Amino acid sequence: QVRLVESGGGLVQAGDSLRLSCAASGFTFRNYFMGWFRQAPGKEREFVASINTSGEDKSYAASVKDRFTISRDNARNTVYLQMNSLKPEDTAVYYCAAGRSMVYFTSWGQGTQVTVSS
Repeated sequence: QVRLVESGGGLVQAGDSLRLSCAASGFTFRNYFMGWFRQAPGKEREFVASINTSGEDKSYAASVKDRFTISRDNARNTVYLQMNSLKPEDTAVYYCAAGRSMVYFTSWGQGTQVTVSS
């Protein structure tokens, strides 16, 4: 079955960087669009970034554009989220997702916590 396992979260200070990874298994990774979402305490889950099957087309939320970079390695069945210049408002549980378009995702990981202190 589809399995998505996030890693790389942690506690950092404002201005620091983190790279999240999501290891995928149970499906043909190169045929699926991938995305990152996040959910802060008391808030709804929100879109962060997505990437098409080849990795050439990327989309970002306005709040992270120019700070975060999504990428994928189809040989390793892994999608990444490089997060630079982190802010306290980036604190959330970050989820990896797989789907059939840049905006429609059907499979989700368990999430990894990112906490940014001021």
